[in-house]
Amino acid sequence: MSRRRAHITMVGVPAVSHVLPSIEVIRELVARGHRVTYANDPARADLITAAGAELVPYTTVLPVSDNHWPEDPIAAMTLFLDEAEQVLPHLRATYDQDPADLYLYDIGAYAGRALAEAQGRPLMQLSPTFVAWEGYDQDVAAHIWRLPGADAYRARFARWLADCGASTTDMDAFSGRPAHTLALIPRAMQPHADQVDTDTVTFVGRCTRPRGSEDTWTRPAGAEHVLLISLGSAYTDQPEFYRQCLAAYGNLPGWHVVLQIGKRTDPKELGEIPPNVEVHSWVPQLAILDQADAFVTHAGMGSSCEGLLAGVPMIAVPQGAEQFLNADRLVELGVARRIDTPDATAETLRRALTELVADAEVARRSARLRADALAEGGTARAADLIEDMLG
Repeated sequence: MSRRRAHITMVGVPAVSHVLPSIEVIRELVARGHRVTYANDPARADLITAAGAELVPYTTVLPVSDNHWPEDPIAAMTLFLDEAEQVLPHLRATYDQDPADLYLYDIGAYAGRALAEAQGRPLMQLSPTFVAWEGYDQDVAAHIWRLPGADAYRARFARWLADCGASTTDMDAFSGRPAHTLALIPRAMQPHADQVDTDTVTFVGRCTRPRGSEDTWTRPAGAEHVLLISLGSAYTDQPEFYRQCLAAYGNLPGWHVVLQIGKRTDPKELGEIPPNVEVHSWVPQLAILDQADAFVTHAGMGSSCEGLLAGVPMIAVPQGAEQFLNADRLVELGVARRIDTPDATAETLRRALTELVADAEVARRSARLRADALAEGGTARAADLIEDMLG
């Protein structure tokens, strides 16, 4: 039990890639005796209630069901402002009557920060991806604010802040670096890590359950090597890519292949499945990575972090969003090869695997980065730091 039972609230974003990075922290806080409420769309109720938290439902306006995000940055940012405007009244209806002792909020959950500031309660951001660094405004944000529609977006955001009761009324300060952030990624994945303000940001790495408590996977008898192939949860409608993987790794001597295809691809589209391949719509990724020798991944932040945590060499095939940056970072770290989807032929995929597993330097770097990631503390350290905020 914790030193003091508290009411802790998490205000989230319903994208699975935003829920999963912190869900084990939520589970740990509940196990320590805290009452945890979690504001999110009911589509994520199963994940939230399974962790022991109470769901506070709201209906999202984000395109998480079909993953049709606009390519224009201002349009994408506007969606999160739309979300904040419609979510905050739902939060007020619950938490004005039952305020939390501490508010945790996702980087895209502006309503969570606004609510905490309006109530004068402590707050902490949980970031499932990289955070801003000193110079970010000049390196990245300055370009965005020159795009068409940026001035109108900024003016609308400022009006919302003026009306919602937040104590931080400057838009750049509100959406920028808060006073307390847990970065739920290894420091190795952070761009310009040496320029991050460590007085306000703590890297705790990927937060997982203790080994043995998560879903399990049994390595087949006689499998000399194991390869996991997964494009995550959002970019899985790629039957041609999967066919190229089957051509590259099917019947490859000594290799057992686990292929996750998601819910959007019909296994019948893949043709004949070689005997050394098992195909699933979902797999317990960490459990497999703990026994894997290589990982073909879309380089989503979650999968990139789990690959580093397992110390597994990776073939990065980025599909969208920040995955291209993540893929390049993994290559820079010396633990991956990047192959863009149009270039992902059976020949290039097989050659990349052969080169990776034969490279002693890749193995050495993977082991070192795994040790670094484990040392960051993960779930237990994150929960400790959250409890420190309670006083």
